[in-house]
Amino acid sequence: MNAQLSAARVREPSGDSGGPSIRISTSDRGEDRSAAETETVVELKNVSCFYGSFRAVRNVDIKVTKQRITALIGPSGCGKSTLLRTINRMNDLVPSYHAEGTVLLDGQDLFARGVDPVAVRRRVGMVFQKPNPFPKTVWENVAFGPKINGYQGDLNELVEKSLRRAALWDDVKDKLKQSGMALSGGQQQRLCIARTIAVNPEIILMDEPCSALDPRSTLQIEELMAELKKDYTIVIVTHNMQQAARASDTTIFMTMGDDRAGYVVEQGETVGIFTNPRNQLTEDYVSGRFG
Repeated sequence: MNAQLSAARVREPSGDSGGPSIRISTSDRGEDRSAAETETVVELKNVSCFYGSFRAVRNVDIKVTKQRITALIGPSGCGKSTLLRTINRMNDLVPSYHAEGTVLLDGQDLFARGVDPVAVRRRVGMVFQKPNPFPKTVWENVAFGPKINGYQGDLNELVEKSLRRAALWDDVKDKLKQSGMALSGGQQQRLCIARTIAVNPEIILMDEPCSALDPRSTLQIEELMAELKKDYTIVIVTHNMQQAARASDTTIFMTMGDDRAGYVVEQGETVGIFTNPRNQLTEDYVSGRFG
């Protein structure tokens, strides 16, 4: 990270790109990170993903660091969501899908023989693009996962704790018996986050979690992510460059080749990706010249 950076720096795209200005906040991204914040939690080694004979992602090598927010950016169709769903084996549910390479979680190969994909999904939670609360009450939405996993503690206490951690308790504490689908879009997304953290995952994956939300709700989700990274490792897919710049610590830029297979162009500290990218493709994308 460039020591000359001030608390905030604005990147203006050069030329006639017409791309947006990107504001990078560096207030909490000092170089003196703890050992936990430099620990690799997820590592992909030479991972390729296929749907039938079509290779959607090729030869990806990335590392996801503990208690940081990692953003996957890149044009539509480059395989960001495919890669995200590979990390928690959700793509196993697609009959034509298969992956090659190695996906490690805390050093364990998630595709090794005998690894239970359901157990993987308990450790690696998922929040989707469109809020998808169950057609149940607010309380039942949060309690559902712990109940089916045999939770033996106080469910009321767990529901409240999860809603508080999702910054939703004050909004719904008097609406616990109402349908979760009656909440606003931003509240529904925070309910889905509460539902995810109720089963105590190690990692939270978010696939464009703010694309269907208004700016105020988007800001609330970003503030929530900043709070949650104290306890969780977060990987987010986003098409919003400002969001990636604001919310993430590490950014991975993907694009696709002539064969339409996605690959990683560049990865590194977010401030470096947006202010001093090493690759011209990255420069063109973050400045709005293409994508």
